[in-house]
Amino acid sequence: MKRTAEIYDTTLRDGTQGMGVSPTVGEKLRVARLLDELGVHFIEGGWPGANPKDDAFFERARSELRLERASLVAFGSTRRPRGRVDDDAQLQALLAADTDFVCIVGKSWDRHVIKALHTSLEDGVAMVAESIEFLRERGKRVFFDAEHFFDGYAENPGYALSVLEVAAAAGAERVVLCDTNGGTLPHLIADTVSAVRERVDATLGVHFHNDSGCAVANTVIAFQAGAFQLQGCVNGYGERTGNADLCSVIPNLALKLGVETIPGDSIPKLHATAHRVAEIMGSPVEPGRPYVGSGAFAHKAGLHTSGLARLDGAYEHIDPKLVGNSATMLVSELMGRSTVLSMALENGWELDDDAARGLVDRVKELESEGYQFEAAGGSLELLIRRSTSGHREPFETLGVAVRTESRGAEVVAVADLALLVGDEEVTVGATAEDGPVDALDRALREALRPAFPEVDELRLVDFKVRDLDSSDGTAARVRVVVETSDGHTSWGTVGVHRNIIQASWIALSEGIKVGLVRARERVSG
Repeated sequence: MKRTAEIYDTTLRDGTQGMGVSPTVGEKLRVARLLDELGVHFIEGGWPGANPKDDAFFERARSELRLERASLVAFGSTRRPRGRVDDDAQLQALLAADTDFVCIVGKSWDRHVIKALHTSLEDGVAMVAESIEFLRERGKRVFFDAEHFFDGYAENPGYALSVLEVAAAAGAERVVLCDTNGGTLPHLIADTVSAVRERVDATLGVHFHNDSGCAVANTVIAFQAGAFQLQGCVNGYGERTGNADLCSVIPNLALKLGVETIPGDSIPKLHATAHRVAEIMGSPVEPGRPYVGSGAFAHKAGLHTSGLARLDGAYEHIDPKLVGNSATMLVSELMGRSTVLSMALENGWELDDDAARGLVDRVKELESEGYQFEAAGGSLELLIRRSTSGHREPFETLGVAVRTESRGAEVVAVADLALLVGDEEVTVGATAEDGPVDALDRALREALRPAFPEVDELRLVDFKVRDLDSSDGTAARVRVVVETSDGHTSWGTVGVHRNIIQASWIALSEGIKVGLVRARERVSG
């Protein structure tokens, strides 16, 4: 019989504790809808009572969030040490969140009970039991997160297990073993989970942090040892080094072990969902992230690319399409004509031998000038398209001017553009408080919107600058890499110049061109 894993997503709670991640209430609602479409079983929405944003999220969720596949969970903690459940503010906040499911965290490491809570072990156990019973009596379905369980079990297994036992006896539907510090190594997981199964009569879950780089592996091992609920975050977001990445956990189980996780028709949506969530959260997907990164199936070495040209999947552990991704062969000085021809054929671009040979020479020339195409697949795409017959640029640049102006205490950037859009010359200007690149972006959209209204669907999601010749001081060339998204996928484009504004314009404008060309092809069929 096929085994099933229960997927519990904590992107909107634990995931928001990562550096640089701070979604608004509206953005959290958007992410929740994406997670529901993906088909996770539970969405942990936040910690009511901990901050106004999470209170507002649950308040708006009651009227604005219509989940079809997932159940919303409110997260909180047990009652205070030596306190009473019936007047505990945290428990009252959980009730006010008005969700069917709640998840409460309690300490299972004796050291933390004594030294952090400054209470007795007896009270530590009572905090767990009384809080679960209180919530159950008021109609809530309760999950219990045993904080620091793996460390606590290693130091005092008797106490750690006793906490789980009272949680199960009090009515917790899931008892979750947490590796809160993220330091437990895989060889300890199976024995620990198995020991808990023998002692505790409860459905088990696991929650791993990635401080030792083992969160995904630990999650898979724990499932094999008997855990049912698997907690984690999209793209591995989370405090410090993050949580177990559900974008790896899910395909590892579903595609490699034949486990039922999210619905089968949602597995190919993983790539798009990862990037759409990343755009909303303001934290781009790293190119090298397994399964869903833009470089997860990218090949550069000549041996690998020639092998792939002869045999599909020669250097890939799965078919990228299974998770909605695609293979990419990176053009660089390491690659040759056959690789370029293979890329063109795969995308339906007509390219002959001479054009392919000329393109490889052009790439080598550009790389010697400081261009790099490994993170700039969009720029590479345009180079190939420009070598084919029938390609039309959405627009051409006739002139670019950017200046800054002081307006009292305010400093703004002003961009003036002259473009050829179709047969029409368009001149526009735009002002922005967030700098020259923002001004260029605003001006470009204003110029293109009448001919290409789909430009409003494109978003700049990342912007990186690198000084290529630091020894040359202010005369140094800079490389600018921009990542652009249409809400479903993303692509990189690159610009190199001694003038940072010009380098930025090249990368920015080419990112928009890629999006418009792709949109035009979708419309034309």
